Amino acid sequence: MSVAYLQVACRISVFSPPGCCRYHCSAYPHVDLDYDRCINDPYLEVLETMDNKKGRRYEAVKWMVVFAIGVCTGLVGLFVDFFVRLFTQLKFGVVQSFSAAVEECSQKGCLALSLLELLGFNLTFVFLASLLVLIEPVAAGSGIPEVKCYLNGVKVPGIVRLRTLLCKVLGVLFSVAGGLFVGKEGPMIHSGSVVGAGLPQFQSISLRKIQFNFPYFRSDRDKRDFVSAGAAAGVAAAFGAPIGGTLFSLEEGSSFWNQGLTWKVLFCSMSATFTLNFFRSGIQFGSWGSFQLPGLLNFGEFKCSDSDKKCHLWTAMDLGFFVVMGVIGGLLGATFNCLNKRLAKYRMRNVHPKPKLVRVLESLLVSLVTTVVVFVASMVLGECRQMSSSSQIGNDSFQLQVTEDVNSSIKTFFCPNDTYNDMATLFFNPQESAILQLFHQDGTFSPVTLALFFILYFLLACWTYGVSVPSGLFVPSLLCGAAFGRLVANVLKSYIGLGHIYSGTFALIGAAAFLGGVVRMTISLTVILIESTNEITYGLPIMVTLMVAKWTGDFFNKGIYDIHVGLRGVPLLEWETEVEMDKLRASDIMEPNLTYVYPHTRIQSLVSILRTTVHHAFPVVTENRGNEKEFMKGNQLISNNIKFKKSSILTRAGEQRKRSQSMKSYPSSELRNMCDEHIASEEPAEKEDLLQQMLERRYTPYPNLYPDQSPSEDWTMEERFRPLTFHGLILRSQLVTLLVRGVCYSESQSSASQPRLSYAEMAEDYPRYPDIHDLDLTLLNPRMIVDVTPYMNPSPFTVSPNTHVSQVFNLFRTMGLRHLPVVNAVGEIVGIVTRHNLTSEFLQARLRQHYQTI
Repeated sequence: MSVAYLQVACRISVFSPPGCCRYHCSAYPHVDLDYDRCINDPYLEVLETMDNKKGRRYEAVKWMVVFAIGVCTGLVGLFVDFFVRLFTQLKFGVVQSFSAAVEECSQKGCLALSLLELLGFNLTFVFLASLLVLIEPVAAGSGIPEVKCYLNGVKVPGIVRLRTLLCKVLGVLFSVAGGLFVGKEGPMIHSGSVVGAGLPQFQSISLRKIQFNFPYFRSDRDKRDFVSAGAAAGVAAAFGAPIGGTLFSLEEGSSFWNQGLTWKVLFCSMSATFTLNFFRSGIQFGSWGSFQLPGLLNFGEFKCSDSDKKCHLWTAMDLGFFVVMGVIGGLLGATFNCLNKRLAKYRMRNVHPKPKLVRVLESLLVSLVTTVVVFVASMVLGECRQMSSSSQIGNDSFQLQVTEDVNSSIKTFFCPNDTYNDMATLFFNPQESAILQLFHQDGTFSPVTLALFFILYFLLACWTYGVSVPSGLFVPSLLCGAAFGRLVANVLKSYIGLGHIYSGTFALIGAAAFLGGVVRMTISLTVILIESTNEITYGLPIMVTLMVAKWTGDFFNKGIYDIHVGLRGVPLLEWETEVEMDKLRASDIMEPNLTYVYPHTRIQSLVSILRTTVHHAFPVVTENRGNEKEFMKGNQLISNNIKFKKSSILTRAGEQRKRSQSMKSYPSSELRNMCDEHIASEEPAEKEDLLQQMLERRYTPYPNLYPDQSPSEDWTMEERFRPLTFHGLILRSQLVTLLVRGVCYSESQSSASQPRLSYAEMAEDYPRYPDIHDLDLTLLNPRMIVDVTPYMNPSPFTVSPNTHVSQVFNLFRTMGLRHLPVVNAVGEIVGIVTRHNLTSEFLQARLRQHYQTI
């Protein structure tokens, strides 16, 4: 069953027996986030006390928190990079027989021993990474699909917890050091998001003793902005691309954006980049403050050799080749996504339902196969190529370091002097070093070697992405695409005779084409690659290649992250709807079967509705009755509801009376006469307690406060869907908070005697509000009445039934809404629209129904 239909099936009817929906909806773990600001009485009280000084202090605190998020994200990147290098050096340092004495080893037959030693390290590291995922399953993968969901307005359980961050960071250390074809750049985005979500709260759900009662940023709206900043900081730290990180957060995640947020996100990205740059430059070069290593992945400077006078980085004629490479990259990316989707479905059916040990065994199997393939391919399939002179990359210390890394990472296994093993040079190096080889190594790589490397790496990377270890996809895609681009350059040079071609440029374009075909990003990825290369002249070819790759890939399937979001059943909202959907209106997609509350409602009714539904917000309504005065007699509850309805209706005459009171020239006698108009006084209460009689019935068709309505199932459609005047929305969390704190009054008292909660008290339990099923009902008096009007949102966004779907969709997405009431011309609520009513599956189903009724 699709997500859309699951949600429809879970909508509780007010006439359904208790508990009919909880079972069906328990399988749907995702909850929408409240990005819309609830402007109720407690919030207005805060605004009344707010002045310019407090506003500036609040803004200053937000800037300091953003800076702290950037610094902490940079330090996380430093930690990951340092220990990955340490573990990798330790692994290859122990396997000396493989790296230092290959010729001797081949004669004595000790290659098998080197393979066993390498397997021992890799399997141990991958085993530890997989165990950490067992502790926190959401730490698996790159985390980018989950972050996209969060910024889109869907709360994935555990996605931004401190425990997730610890498992993610430690797990990616072991998975990268374990030789899997994964990257650490993707998990950096998730890590930055967790830092952004947790740091402003100054408390932890995983470690409950960490709590400082920080009074600021206690809402999903504020947390969303900080998660956006953290995600951007993660990209900036990974690639040394602060502008690209800002654009990534805008393009891939955030549904709501403003100018102030842009500055804060960019500042956070800059803080992360320069924090990582400062410490890495000092640790690696001993030159503190030189800022020479901007990110975890550095492409170096692209520069033709001085001895090659015909070489150009790229020419106008090369754009045609770049377009063709973009098409091929899109096809390859679509193939990669298709295969990975099939693997993911297989894992969901055959691996995930089984004991957790099976996931660990699968990770170990992938590690075993990867290690054996890398070892055998390097020993058997590699060719000995002539070693060239040092690549001329630059003269500053950073570029000299890049040159040194390129030359030192050359592997000479089984090759004579002045030659190197091209396959081993690509396989037996960290992935970042292999990318530098393809970008900057002047020596040639055999076309056969590049083709075999691409095929093996493509298949193993596709198999690896999705196993139960923290893993990223950026670097494997870049390396796979760089091999493809270098292969194209070799063919054009050797077989077509284009001597002006610079192989590094084609490797870069190939990397962009394949990565764009897999992830389908355009704007942000263009800027990220430009910032990583520090070469603005590559802007046009990179942009053209990414656009062509995206268009080609979109013809066949979605991007890899959107595919995994869909497999998880998350109702992610795209940027806009299809043009055909404008044939539908709000009345076609809304849910008319509502569960609602009255302005004044008994505790028993609130508990019943909260326990038998899974809705997260309820319309606050009053009923339209022609004989209201009769029902006001002798029943304080009904009287209070009718009084609230009359007092909340704004008329032109009433507004004119209010404004006239402030006019000194207005006669006071006439003003007094207008203000003295009121309804007739109430008659004495009747002897029989009609409400008590209602509550004693076993199946009360809630909500029903009127004694002339029976619980008979013979109600007409008009009685079941009677007109309801809409007054506002109140959240489930707010209702539960009111019940927990005893906010209610007795029927014999006025509603003014009800205790009032402040904004801080309402948000004190954020983000883990109490659950209605955990309440001790013996502490509650079911006959007490709760006045919800001070705490509801009296002015939420609404649409009319005739609003086109595209308008509904744009309002819902751009404003970060969770519920959108549909109100007719006379102020009556006729339905409600939620995220699930705007998913592609639901809209397609409604469109088919629309065609059938034409």
